[in-house]
Amino acid sequence: MKLKRTLIAVGLISLSGFVGAADEHAGHGAHWGYKGDVGPDLWTTLKPEFSACAGKNQSPIDVSGTIDAKLKPFRFSYKAGGHEVVNNGHTIQVNIEDGSSIVVDGIQFNLKQFHFHSPSENHISGKSYPLEAHLVHADKDGNLAVVAVVFNEGKANATVAAAWSRMSKAEGKSELPTKVSAAGLLPKSHDYYRYNGSLTTPPCTEGVRWIVMKKPMTVSQEQLNAFQTTVGFANNRPIQPANARPVLK
Repeated sequence: MKLKRTLIAVGLISLSGFVGAADEHAGHGAHWGYKGDVGPDLWTTLKPEFSACAGKNQSPIDVSGTIDAKLKPFRFSYKAGGHEVVNNGHTIQVNIEDGSSIVVDGIQFNLKQFHFHSPSENHISGKSYPLEAHLVHADKDGNLAVVAVVFNEGKANATVAAAWSRMSKAEGKSELPTKVSAAGLLPKSHDYYRYNGSLTTPPCTEGVRWIVMKKPMTVSQEQLNAFQTTVGFANNRPIQPANARPVLK
């Protein structure tokens, strides 16, 4: 997800009530990273705008101690709209044309982009996964909903292959030869966990609806190695305290 800037071509859309965007890398362009003197433990010291990184409702978390809330199914409406792949210096991201959405709490959230973290940011019952996809949505007022999908090593994923077909080690963007649908990132079972959290990168804005799919997908070892080599570092924020937040299932 440059602070106070919106990402569509390079990931941001303007937010109402957020200092950030529908790319979880809204701090891109600011001097932050995943290790050393710009790593996660020091994000709050890098810029006043990053103060929310010390908040009480931060992401990612270990999804555990869940409460059975009989969650209603989500309505996913995804089409082939992923047209551009971006290396923004923090992840590999695919930007999405208008036309894909989910409905959460009776509100339509439009899919803006999806991107990846390796290893996973969220854990499920204490387990870390080699890869996690974040499908980032925004409603008409700029409120965010993120669908998270974790991946095990196994069979190659065709959607991942298409999304990463033009990824580059150099920062920049490339048009994809074939438009990609995020539907291929979702497990057949749409059962999910839900909690209230934040962006996982600066400015760590809170108030994000998190939907973590229960069932993992798979990527091949070759795909995983290609992503890790391209990014060049582990791009996961450490687990944050749940602070008694309810995690629903």
